[in-house]
Amino acid sequence: MISSKITGTGTYIPSLIIKNSDFLNEEFLNADGSTFAASNDVIVEKFKAITGIAERRYAPEEYKTSDIAFFASQKAIEDANINSEELDYIIVAHNFGDLKKGAIQGDTLPSLASRVKNKLGIKNPNCVAYDVLFGCPGWIEGVIQAQAFIKAGIAKKCLVIGAETLSRVIDKYDRDSMIFSDGAGACIVEKTEEKESGILSHASQTFANDEAYFLNFEGSYKKEEDQNVRYIKMLGRKIYEFAITNVPAAMKSALDKSGVEIDDVKKIFIHQANEKMDEAIIKRFYRLFKKRVPKDIMPMSIHELGNTSVATVPTLLDLVLKGKINNQEVNKGDVIMFASVGAGMNINAIVYKF
Repeated sequence: MISSKITGTGTYIPSLIIKNSDFLNEEFLNADGSTFAASNDVIVEKFKAITGIAERRYAPEEYKTSDIAFFASQKAIEDANINSEELDYIIVAHNFGDLKKGAIQGDTLPSLASRVKNKLGIKNPNCVAYDVLFGCPGWIEGVIQAQAFIKAGIAKKCLVIGAETLSRVIDKYDRDSMIFSDGAGACIVEKTEEKESGILSHASQTFANDEAYFLNFEGSYKKEEDQNVRYIKMLGRKIYEFAITNVPAAMKSALDKSGVEIDDVKKIFIHQANEKMDEAIIKRFYRLFKKRVPKDIMPMSIHELGNTSVATVPTLLDLVLKGKINNQEVNKGDVIMFASVGAGMNINAIVYKF
């Protein structure tokens, strides 16, 4: 049976570290422009307690999203030990295109995937390059699409990248700006005929009724600022309630289709959005099987890297595979899960066996 496996991974993690203390002198405002009653040190302390984020990374000004996507893809190609000319597809997940610091528009012409292909120097015209806009679950959805191309017999090797420079679309007057950061993660997905290996099953959903605008693009909370300049905004409480209800159900759907028992799942790589939310999702997922959450089931990178949207899951996977997160490892034969939730509102999950 033809399936797909991940044969190489790579990341780009910016070197510029922004600590929570760097936000102490910001002017945080409510959505209506009014000031908070609490002081910034209280706001920052509560933020850390809820999200788990202590610091995040920002990309250097000279690098755009497509640049850091290219850096991560180089590492994935090298890790997989393949010739980039053999790639059938390059799929880049992002949300805002290439962003210059201080610019008021994102740039998606040409697509980021075409830019990455150009930077890689790939001459083969049959290597098809395109972008995926699927919110934070974009990289996982790209992996699902790569699997579909391989099973259909039209691809053997695909490069899937998640990259974002969210630091350039945050409103400095919005305390949620502390959540977001920059980074890129990539993987090579290849055809495999190994039995019971690679991608075993997946599930994807879009909720676009009342949930469609839980994440959106709006003007600054500082009403004196140009309201035609837009920033990433989110309804945090609504997203939390949506995620802890719907993500566990989607994960269960994927696991049920795989035929794998819950006790055989060794790791869950979940979108690094909010530590408390992720913990609640995993707890509810195991509750669906009347099980307790195993120790160390959920690797975390959010404490040091923040929320890089589409880059969080591939970055986390690469860090674990390369032995860069304490007490976390994946071994041959292990069954793991990927899961994510984000703008759309979109949800997806993959069951995968190494």
